Amino acid sequence: MIPTLDQAPAGLPTRHDRYADADIRAILQATRSIALVGASANPARPSWIVLKYLLARGFAVTPVNPGLAGQELLGRTVASSLKGLPEPVDMVEIFRNSSAAGPLVDEALALATPPKVIWMQLGVRDDAAAARAEAQGVTVIMNRCPKIEYGRLSGEIGWTGVNSRIISAKKPRLAAKGVQKLTIESRGPRKD
Repeated sequence: MIPTLDQAPAGLPTRHDRYADADIRAILQATRSIALVGASANPARPSWIVLKYLLARGFAVTPVNPGLAGQELLGRTVASSLKGLPEPVDMVEIFRNSSAAGPLVDEALALATPPKVIWMQLGVRDDAAAARAEAQGVTVIMNRCPKIEYGRLSGEIGWTGVNSRIISAKKPRLAAKGVQKLTIESRGPRKD
């Protein structure tokens, strides 16, 4: 019997090792609201940086951290848990370690309105939890960062010397103030 991609022996690739750019782009374009589990109040932490970036790109992000519940991070009230979210979200982003991912996926799936997407941050992977979510029709992305993917697909990362695989003859247009923000939409930079 030939194993499916989900049952591949150790060391062999599975469908969660690579994601098509079109799939990542479609997820990011369809997502409007995100619960960022593991948000930090420390501006030096990657979760704070990702929270700030996603907010700047127009996503409605609710930080989730029981130790900061009720406080504000970047103008957003911190929820104590996924159960404590004020409203349903399109995506749950897990910014915790892999051992915490399974219980968080189960908590997300138990919500009255489960998210459409569960996204596990760089270095976070739980194939069993992903299978449970996918069995309920939830899309799962693992070991990826939405900030990096958004930046790569929009061409922003190309500005810093990283190969974005986007070729364009268009001269970059700088924003009137601040940092240039590109979008994954095909209509050019997002207007703030």
